[in-house]
Amino acid sequence: MTPRTALGALHIGALMFGLTGVFGKLAAATPAVIVFGRAAFAVLALAFFARFARGQGWQKLQAVDWRRLLLSGVLLAGHWVSFFISVKVAGVAIATLGFASFPAFTVILEGLIFRERIRANEIILVTLVTVGLVLVTPAFDLGSGATTGLLWAILSGLLFSLLSLTNRASSGRIPAVQAALCQNVVVALCLLPVAAPQLSEVRAIDWLWIGLLGVFCTGVAHSLFVASLAVIKARTAAVVFALEPVYGITVAWLLFDENPTLRMLIGGALIIVAIVVSSQMSGGSDKKAVAAEAASH
Repeated sequence: MTPRTALGALHIGALMFGLTGVFGKLAAATPAVIVFGRAAFAVLALAFFARFARGQGWQKLQAVDWRRLLLSGVLLAGHWVSFFISVKVAGVAIATLGFASFPAFTVILEGLIFRERIRANEIILVTLVTVGLVLVTPAFDLGSGATTGLLWAILSGLLFSLLSLTNRASSGRIPAVQAALCQNVVVALCLLPVAAPQLSEVRAIDWLWIGLLGVFCTGVAHSLFVASLAVIKARTAAVVFALEPVYGITVAWLLFDENPTLRMLIGGALIIVAIVVSSQMSGGSDKKAVAAEAASH
């Protein structure tokens, strides 16, 4: 893979990640069913990729690895469920931008968990995200679907931040594809008891959207990121990854006529800038960290 094709693959992967909310809205199923189906199809896609990709050896897992994978799988399940609840309640744009608040949570959690001093540039990052979220919210009314949906999206961002920190702790030992596959198995098992009674009611067209969500927005997108990181710098990959909300909101605007207001666009721009800044400050220089973060989206 040449640098040009690798960069193209990164953008395709970011587009596929951005379509997550779109497919979630197209599927007329509950968030539990969507997440279960996504995880099940993702396991198949990731297993296929791991089988035919070169240099994707499997690491023998120790007890501590299993505990971390179990925890990260539970966090991933919560992250996805809360995100798709937000999509159903408030739409793709608000859900995507609310979730994109995760860099601010990462800064705060790293300071609390690892007792690290929060630097001035990290305070600026948190401020950018906070102001962006205020601008994205149409009105602070808990009875409003937009506000409720944004709160679910922010919860999704918090869980994603916890998940990213967990993944980074084990990214040095466990290959990204292996970790992603194991996490998706845990997600499917977590949601199976809730989703099973509803599976017979899912329409064929909805299985198509869920299948595309699992195969392309999870398996293929993550595989493209992993393959591209062999050629592209991690910082470049992290910046491209930050374009995901742009792709998602653009497609939602074209398909669902979700017209963002000028205020929402300004708020979204601040949040995206915060994501780029975050990638340059921390994990953007670590390919394993970037791969781990992509695996959990």
